[in-house]
Amino acid sequence: MFLDRDDHDQNHDSLTLDTRIPRIDRAQSTHGDEEDADKATVELASIMTAASNPVSPGPSSPPLDQVRLQDFVPPTRPSSTPFPQPEKGNTDLRYVLMDLDDMEPAGLPSLEPSTETENVGLGLSDLPAEIQECILDHLFGFRVSTSSKSSIMRWGTALRHPRRKELSELSLVSRAWRVLIQERLYRHIKLKATVESLRSSCAYFVEHAHLRSYVKHIEIWFPVFRPKYGPLALSNANTLPTVTPDGLTNASYVLPVDNCSLEEAFYFVANAFPEVCILTLEGGERKKAPKVRHWIRDSSESRQRVMPKIESVRTLICKGQWNLIRGEDDFESILSALPNLKEWHGSYSKPKSKSYLTMADVLSRPLRLSSINLCIEGDYRRELSFPSYFLKVTSRVHFCSKLADAAASPSLEHLSYTGRVCKQFFVDLINKHPDPRNTRLKSIDLTVKNCCRKVSHWNESGSGITDMNFISAFESLVVAGIRALGRLKSINYLRIRYVDLDSPVPPLNPYFLLQDGWCSGVWSDAIVTELNRSRPTARFEELSESFGEVGYNKDGRMTISPDFPKSKALSLKLSNYALLSGISVS
Repeated sequence: MFLDRDDHDQNHDSLTLDTRIPRIDRAQSTHGDEEDADKATVELASIMTAASNPVSPGPSSPPLDQVRLQDFVPPTRPSSTPFPQPEKGNTDLRYVLMDLDDMEPAGLPSLEPSTETENVGLGLSDLPAEIQECILDHLFGFRVSTSSKSSIMRWGTALRHPRRKELSELSLVSRAWRVLIQERLYRHIKLKATVESLRSSCAYFVEHAHLRSYVKHIEIWFPVFRPKYGPLALSNANTLPTVTPDGLTNASYVLPVDNCSLEEAFYFVANAFPEVCILTLEGGERKKAPKVRHWIRDSSESRQRVMPKIESVRTLICKGQWNLIRGEDDFESILSALPNLKEWHGSYSKPKSKSYLTMADVLSRPLRLSSINLCIEGDYRRELSFPSYFLKVTSRVHFCSKLADAAASPSLEHLSYTGRVCKQFFVDLINKHPDPRNTRLKSIDLTVKNCCRKVSHWNESGSGITDMNFISAFESLVVAGIRALGRLKSINYLRIRYVDLDSPVPPLNPYFLLQDGWCSGVWSDAIVTELNRSRPTARFEELSESFGEVGYNKDGRMTISPDFPKSKALSLKLSNYALLSGISVS
């Protein structure tokens, strides 16, 4: 311990004065003047001491010759000193913690480390179930409920994970994780539609019966070819021969011989998976692909055949539908196996006249579905004229009228269609609803391949933003759709769009959208007038008069720099499409 310089000086002054005073007392002077002088000296010393040290000092230090070093006690620092004297810190953590323990009030935990290691006993399984679900969602991806409304138009959001080693081994973390991991791994499974594949799958789920209830979505795909020679000819491997730099190896392909029938597949699903909600059938894609057999044995008997019932399935997804459904009887046999079916998603690999004709027969029959998503032509390419296969369709039936029959079903709530459609769809839809109060239709989503219409010349039936005949037909389709909104009050979502992947200006692909009372997309005086009459509460978000800056390239052709190069256009005036006829189309 040491003293500040000021304090040291003060104590030194005090020591000098204190030692001087006794010497004056010991002097026995006989003169009165000397006594008065001594008294004045003592008073002066007291005044000087008080002035130099405003706080009363501690006890006086004895003479140095009378004090040993080990007996030296530092003077007490005055309590009124503004800055406390710095103390030497203690580096012994154990000692400091013990001092803190002595100063802790009662009821607070001790800071002293325990000499014995305590076994807390907490693990990953002690976390709340919500936290563990979030961890697994981060690893596997977020799941969409099979009954969620968001999956009506996007059934592909259902996750399917291969049972890879790194994912499967997560089930060894704890018993709770074993259930959570297996639920995710077996939620969506995919099987090959062969007899051998179904047998092995059946044997597997017999040995692991607890996994059966985890399956919510099962996908069954039918092979459409197999190699005639080589190691894969008789094997059940899913891989194809390797591709060399010169192309495929010299292997010829023939029709498969081990494919199962739909009857066998339905029987397997009905008995193996009691809680499956979504069933996907993939017919495959190839030129002149074989039709999927519906029955185990083809019989010419007139007795009625019955498919095995799968009571739990609510959603049916058909990929490569031409190989699955080639007539109304095929659709009826599939529908009979799914008595509680609510949603049907059908897509075709390649457009053909038989696809339109088959769907025309199917859609005209009564359906008990709440949602239909049909894609007949999904290549998203513009046309120079109507293809020959569609001319065969128009010569036999007007497909738009058959599509209106399906939309007029009393149970239908959502309709999504991709293909050829015109204003006749909405005209017939209004006529088929004598009492609009009985309809449940809430949303219509149309993706237009082309608008069927009567033309006098072949080059007047094309599509694209540079074809004003198509733009005019698209406007008529939108006006008819808005007119239908005036009668069908239950519709709160209407989208009509044209998609061209080769468009010279993709943001200008025409579309019309009505959602939550707001409109966006193409507009004209006829569209605005009909909207004010049919839905007075609906309004356009924006009405723009131009597309953007119009210029010319070095070849002298017209070009447009849109005001919305990256964002979606909210307003497209239809009369401005006449300016696009000068844009070069490659």
